[in-house]
Amino acid sequence: MLGFEHLFERGAAVRWDNLRLIDPPTEADGEPMPLALFDRGAVTRRFDTPEFRGITFYEVHARSIINRVPAASRMPFRWTINPYRGCTHSCTYCFARNTHTYLDFDAGRDFDTRIVVKVNAADRLRTELARPSWAGESIAMGTNVDCYQRAEGRYRLMRGILSALRDAANPFSILTKGSLILRDLDLLTEAAAVTNVGLAVSVGFVDEELWRSAESGTPSPRKRLEVCAALTEAGLGCSVLMAPILPYLTDSPAQLDRCVRAIAEAGADRVIPIVLHLRPGAREWYLGWLSKHHQALVPAYQELYARGSYAPRAYQDRVTGLVRELAQRHGLAV
Repeated sequence: MLGFEHLFERGAAVRWDNLRLIDPPTEADGEPMPLALFDRGAVTRRFDTPEFRGITFYEVHARSIINRVPAASRMPFRWTINPYRGCTHSCTYCFARNTHTYLDFDAGRDFDTRIVVKVNAADRLRTELARPSWAGESIAMGTNVDCYQRAEGRYRLMRGILSALRDAANPFSILTKGSLILRDLDLLTEAAAVTNVGLAVSVGFVDEELWRSAESGTPSPRKRLEVCAALTEAGLGCSVLMAPILPYLTDSPAQLDRCVRAIAEAGADRVIPIVLHLRPGAREWYLGWLSKHHQALVPAYQELYARGSYAPRAYQDRVTGLVRELAQRHGLAV
């Protein structure tokens, strides 16, 4: 059990007090520097390439890279690594959005376009894994933002991180929507030969029109399932977090069946269904998107989420129960 379902149910916010900034304060195109992160300086970069247009990167040195998960969060894992903060996947519903406000960024557009990069992640990890006090517990990645978002194609932090984990034979898990993980197939295979490696991709639906609107910065759902198939073919195994299932948009029996069938055809080890939850920050951003693209559904959402971040248990049980039935029909474990 990788515990990825708990990641989407509760989130894994980690505060920002472990960052040490590098170089004198700078500004990108006249933008003010958020004091919470930049009171001691940072390197600010923009790249004039189509995939990074409109995105600002803030390079920092982390004081530590292995984060302890607060016991109160009731996560099934105690430790995480997040080499980036903010995410260019731009998923409208991302539960991690509110963590960007810890930096005096906003949880909406800033989360999508102002990305913090921990450039010393691999070096810090080797140091921390070598400490006598480190007990070799499993480390979860992809818990707050995607470590294989587009920025990874330029910064390549994960190769150093995976090499360190492999060399220490330290168990780990990765959850991603990114296809860049296949670039590191060699390191994942080497790590799996010496320790426990858990891999999962997130695919909540396979409707391509909805994907372009709600997850505009991610590889397509079909591409993510190709990643699952490639990992499985390589002998590593891969689960699929079917999350989030969007009420009234992707929750019909026909839509669920289409998605579960595609997951089964990709050779997934198991499927883990999770209904959308709307935590502060994500709630406002998602409902703004909903009002723009599916305005007629706004009253239904306001009623469904009137009591808080989660849909009523009866609704969740109905939807996830149907997914489990479909999974059995298509030969998938749940």
